[in-house]
Parts: sequence; structure tokens; C-alpha cells
Amino acid sequence: MPRTIVDVHVLQTVPPSNLNRDDTGSPKTARFGGVVRARVSSQAWKRATRTAFEGLLDRTELGVRSKRLVELLGDEIARQEPALTEQAPQLAKDVLAAVGIKTAVPKNKKGVPEESGYLVFLSNRQITGLAELAVHAGRSGEPVAKAEARKRADTEHSVDVALFGRMVAEVTDLNVDAAAQVAHAISVHAVENEYDYFTAVDDHKNADAEEDAGAGMIGTVEFNSSTLYRYATVDVDRLQDNLGDAKATRRAVEAFVRAFVLSMPTGKQNTFANRTLPDAVLVVLRETQSVNLVGAFEEAVTEPARIPEAITRLARHATEVAQAYAETPVAAWTFGPGERLAPLAEIATRGDVDSTVVALGEAVAARLA
Repeated sequence: MPRTIVDVHVLQTVPPSNLNRDDTGSPKTARFGGVVRARVSSQAWKRATRTAFEGLLDRTELGVRSKRLVELLGDEIARQEPALTEQAPQLAKDVLAAVGIKTAVPKNKKGVPEESGYLVFLSNRQITGLAELAVHAGRSGEPVAKAEARKRADTEHSVDVALFGRMVAEVTDLNVDAAAQVAHAISVHAVENEYDYFTAVDDHKNADAEEDAGAGMIGTVEFNSSTLYRYATVDVDRLQDNLGDAKATRRAVEAFVRAFVLSMPTGKQNTFANRTLPDAVLVVLRETQSVNLVGAFEEAVTEPARIPEAITRLARHATEVAQAYAETPVAAWTFGPGERLAPLAEIATRGDVDSTVVALGEAVAARLA
């Protein structure tokens, strides 16, 4: 049976920046094609995408990922029934215990709310539903029904939970298989990290005085600049299974493509003001399997003008893969600034971000119908 899969390919250039750091503060890198490439982890761009959802979707369609579920649920219980405010923390613990999620005060910490041992991703509707159950228990004095608590924690998934999945180690029945996958972004060329030596002047020091009038502090920050290849894919059929509604699935696909394309991790943003928009975007609708086109850049780009060469390689590789493996897409769209997009316009319908998202949404809706 034909599937419905959306692939999103993005080429994006960033100036000196440090979008995603490792444990030493250095920009993340990876070796690919025998050379070192700039890298931005999938987690960093997933987080940026989820943050962008807040401007695209209603709060009721989103979720919260946190360890502090007692505090989160307690606040909602108190909002629903102010008379239960003092009991709210205990009621929250009771309903979470009924779900199967254990909580405790973190070791070596006092005066903080109890936490689960790991991050738990709940939709806002699930939080509301669990709070309603707790309020009923608080009013009636009856224990929280475990079956009902499990049900409320596993229905009405939010768009972000449906896309990125959920793992609950203690209650595997609550696991949600992710409908979206995001690759680590890598540069299409080799990079060498550089260092910026900076100073900060003490404004209050008297430059005329005998005391040292030099910098109040000095330091270094590591950076690189790169043209990145970014890739993500959405299994639309899995997404519909998770959401249970075709209209919600279409909204989720449209929101994901727009958010993934236009978002950017905020690492060292104040230092480098490195925010850019993509140089080229290719959106492909498939019915067999997802296809990452990173092979176009296995041989590092060495041309000074990286963007035109990267666009040409991406278009050529997409064509060659389609021909070699009979992977002709159902449809494809492309957008980006300038004439250099021409190679992609030969294999996909050219438009802008709005027309592409609308056309993709209509195609997805038709296939789901």
C-alpha cells in the first residue's frame, strides 16, 4: 500500500556563529567524506522547531516536556478548583502515581517540587484531563482510578508529541513512536574552527587614575561559518495514527515544514547575530520511503561560491537517485531567493514558502482522504 512521506531538504548559510556547542563550548563538528564538517545536532533543531510551533499552533495542540510534573499538574488543579490549592501537590502526586510515573524530591535539594526521574512529554490536553481527574478525587475523597488515569495520559496527543514521540521508561504503554526524524545538519564543505579574542571594558574605572585602566575581563569564544545541509522527514501515516484526525494531521505537517525551514537554534545568538533564512528549500512528497540526499556532499565543496554549487549538486543527486532507484516523487516543490535556484526549479515546482506549504497541505489532505 502506498505511503505518504514528506522529505524536507534545506541549504542554509550562516556567518561566524556557534549554533550548537559541545561540552567544552566548541561548535559541534563531524567527520564526513574524509574532512571535518560543521555540525548542528538534530536535538538543537528539533527544539528550535518546537519553539516555533508556539507562533503557528494553538496552545491546546501543543505539549510540555518536564520533570516537574507535580508542580505543573498542581498549578492546573488549583486553576480548575481554587479550593483545592493546598491539596494540589498531593493530588498531583496521586494522579501521577495512578498513571505509573514515580516522583521524588531530587537528592541534595530542599524546598523544590518533587520531580520524575526523567523528562516526560505530555500534551496540554492530557495535563488538563489528568487535573480534572485529580479534582474529582479531591472533591469526592475517592482514590484516582488507574485505568482512567492511564487513558487520559494516552489520548489527545499534541502535535509535538505526535511528531517527536515520547518514551516513558516506567510505563511503556505510554510510549509514542515519533512520526518525524531530523538529521544532524552538516556543512557541505570542510571547516576549521576559529577563535574570537574579546575584552569587556569596565565603564566605572577612571582611565586617568594610576590604577589599571585596562579591560574588566578578557576571554575567547570559538566559532565557524558554514553552508549547512539540513534534512527532516515526516511519516504522515504514522502522524495520523498518533493524532487520530486527518485535519489535525494536515495542520501538523504544514506547521512542521514551516517551523523546521524558518527556525534556527539560538546558541550564542547575542554574540554573533547570525540568524539567516535558507538559500534553498526542496520539499518532496514520496510514497515509498524517505530519502536523505546528503550523498550530494560526500565530496566536500571547494568552490568559493558554495551556495550555487551546493544547489546544483543537490538537484543533480536528487535526479540521479530517482533514476537509479525508481524513486520518482509524487510531487516536489522548491523555493528560495534569486536565480541560483534554477537547478532545483527544473525538478520541482517553484514558489514561495506560503504557496509550498498550502500545496503540500492540499496534497496530504487528498491522500489521507
